Amino acid sequence: MAKYVYDFTEGNRNLKDLLGGKGANLAEMTNLGLPVPPGFTITTDACRHYLAAGAVPDGLEQEVAEHLDALEKQMGRRLGQAHDPLLVSVRSGAKFSMPGMMETVLNIGLNDESVHGLAKQAGGNDRFAWDSYRRLIQMFGKTVLGIDGDLFEHALDALKGRRQDTDLDAGELQGLVETFKGIVREQTGKDFPTDPREQMRLAVMAVFDSWNAPRAILYRRQERIPADLGTAVNIVAMVFGNVGNDSGTGVAFTRDPGTGRQGIYGDYLQNAQGEDVVAGIRNTIPLEELERIDKRSYDELLGIMETLENHYRDLCDIEFTIERGKLWMLQTRVGKRTAAAAFCIATQLVDQGLITIDEAVTRVNGDQLAQLMFPRFDGGAAKKKIAKGMNASPGAAVGKAVFSSERAVELAGQGEDVILVRRETNPDDLAGMIAARGILTSRGGKTSHAAVVARGMGKTCVCGAEELEVSTRERRFTAPGGVVVSEGDLISIDGTSGEIYLGEVPVVDSAVVEYFEGAEPEDELVKAVDRIMRHADSARRLGVRANADTPEDAARSRRFGGQGIGLCRTEHMFLGERRQLVEDLVLASTGEERQAALDALEPLQKADFTEIFRAMDGNPVTIRLIDPPLHEFLPDIVDLSVKVATDGATDKDRELLAAVKRLHEQNPMLGLRGVRLGLVIPGLFAMQVRAIAQAAKEVPGARPEIMIPLVAAVQELESVREEAARILAEAGVEALIGTMIEVPRAALTAAQIAEAAEFFSFGTNDLTQMTWGFSRDDVEAAFFSRYLEQGIFGVSPFETLDREGVGRLIRIAVEEGRSTRPDLHLGICGEHGGDPDSVHFCHDVGLDYVSCSPFRIPVARLEAGRAALADSDSDTR
Repeated sequence: MAKYVYDFTEGNRNLKDLLGGKGANLAEMTNLGLPVPPGFTITTDACRHYLAAGAVPDGLEQEVAEHLDALEKQMGRRLGQAHDPLLVSVRSGAKFSMPGMMETVLNIGLNDESVHGLAKQAGGNDRFAWDSYRRLIQMFGKTVLGIDGDLFEHALDALKGRRQDTDLDAGELQGLVETFKGIVREQTGKDFPTDPREQMRLAVMAVFDSWNAPRAILYRRQERIPADLGTAVNIVAMVFGNVGNDSGTGVAFTRDPGTGRQGIYGDYLQNAQGEDVVAGIRNTIPLEELERIDKRSYDELLGIMETLENHYRDLCDIEFTIERGKLWMLQTRVGKRTAAAAFCIATQLVDQGLITIDEAVTRVNGDQLAQLMFPRFDGGAAKKKIAKGMNASPGAAVGKAVFSSERAVELAGQGEDVILVRRETNPDDLAGMIAARGILTSRGGKTSHAAVVARGMGKTCVCGAEELEVSTRERRFTAPGGVVVSEGDLISIDGTSGEIYLGEVPVVDSAVVEYFEGAEPEDELVKAVDRIMRHADSARRLGVRANADTPEDAARSRRFGGQGIGLCRTEHMFLGERRQLVEDLVLASTGEERQAALDALEPLQKADFTEIFRAMDGNPVTIRLIDPPLHEFLPDIVDLSVKVATDGATDKDRELLAAVKRLHEQNPMLGLRGVRLGLVIPGLFAMQVRAIAQAAKEVPGARPEIMIPLVAAVQELESVREEAARILAEAGVEALIGTMIEVPRAALTAAQIAEAAEFFSFGTNDLTQMTWGFSRDDVEAAFFSRYLEQGIFGVSPFETLDREGVGRLIRIAVEEGRSTRPDLHLGICGEHGGDPDSVHFCHDVGLDYVSCSPFRIPVARLEAGRAALADSDSDTR
């Protein structure tokens, strides 16, 4: 019979798939002998069954009852009994951390009778008992019963006035309990459930249901977490941080999650329960102040933090509660961190002997490296500082202040940059946080919801700016000195310093970009990046080239570590003032006129190629012959039609309009372009090959590779190759001749095409369009967002390679191409060449190189190294 419930003593940290991250780590800490309240975990298997069948699996309720009985015996109390109650928390816990996205209910087991027993347990502390009871109704009402949480918040705020919640006495809290019960009755038509076991059962179902709550779905999509994992449920004996000032709750990190520096980092809140810290309802105090308040607990906590970091060999994020001087560990996990901290921590752990340099490279990723390459504020620029908060997540963000998640989404959808400003964020703000450039809150610390989620997403965030009076209702905030910022006003926030500026502050290149441009690594972060990149380069098998069309891009690609050009688009060389020559080519009515136009273009092409060969200094340059349809080089048909309809039109205008109409295609992406142009317009490709050959002769060591686009049949390639080979031979120049694989038929007939091609380069932009049957320019705005919302796409197939469809075509082409020509050189030059996941696929399938934009070259280098190390690691297992 299937087992759906595990005691904490039965699990370990390797069972995250089954027990979720929280449950697995609670079990691990239990096994380490750390002070963990006893409890048990309902598995993700049970959740998946519930979500699929609409009912819990057979036997689950009996298993839960048996484990609850065992917990009651261990604690010497029964759940919710009147005179001496056991209370439990019901907490979610998926395999991957999803902070605040799913549900938690504390203080399960309280009712009108057991509240008095809880007060007695606490030495007659009636205030504590009624505070716990109101918390239960508030959390249960919102989480389990689906009541608008603002109804409870407004009632609490009305009672508090300008006081803190800790200033409310027992009588006031008892009255608040009655108010909250009235809200439940009014909103649901039923009384708040008083049966402790029914409370627990309903809370478990609510946690299961929260896996598919809109905010959880949105977060999973943002973080690319699979939708079919489900969540575990942890049922834990309650320990209380809200008993009095000798109690409290906190969050600690074993080192700074913002910078990676070692030290004491975290937040503590006296006389509070755990949700108070992350919700930011009261501003916390720095963790180091706990030493003054409760040195014994502080010293014990530091010892546990060291134990956990050495055990997990990584930064640990820890939640704890102190109940009347007794320290309890409620959770640990490998902590979320900023991109800067990730690189610094990885190399620090190497120096401490906890991990190898191979492991350090696998601990960081290309997305994090890309974040470090974002701009930062110009230190020399004039700026008006209006306030300062906590530096929760680094970066430089500029945008219009908005005060609601909905407004952030709306303006971002219109192309505006926005900063989401809130007193504190909650999980319902996730959509706005994703849409915003940065997040600013007046409450909360480095472990608040805003800080944790922003760090996970790589968003700039400043939290706990207490100087700001934020009014979300009036859509404005007031800073010291009477400065008022209303919705729509520009502000700038610095997530590294915590400073907030009025207006727009100029940004400059990051120190990491300056390093890639050739600056010596000086600070700790850049030295860590340098160290990681050097090892990734030594480990990787894949070469990394650039998509570059100008000498400037070519030179930058080399500075960024590129090993050649994998895609040089020649059509970009026909734009600007040269359009006139293309017009002459299109309008040519005789062979002599066409040749004259080609003769005029050839020296210009030669000069372009000469500069690029010089910039690449002996590295290979793959030049794609002209690809797009010729009408793209001509004036717009609507503009021409209007011009011809006026008195000022010339004979050439009328000729151009006729040519545009003649060349018009219903779907030009599938029309006269690529190799077809070379076959239909005599001399076009020959002109380009001559220009390449003559440029190569002028630049010693030049290594041209000529790529024929849009080939679908080997006969097309053979026709072009014959002429190209003759021109190269006459010039005495050696160059590889190959093709782009961007038409599905080419992938499926790769064995034939390889007979005429010395290399393949996969043009995955077109290959994706043609495989899926849609045009990127048209469909991304039309329906991609809907496909992502409905889960049809986990991520856009133009962003990350579709392994099952497009990837399968690539595998076929690789295998069949090399079966014909074992030395066939293989690369990729679509946008996927700089996408981390796609780089891993290219390594796995056996390509020789990836090619991407110059700015993405460091990302591709790092991911190529990580892919090779992952391969090596799997080989040793």
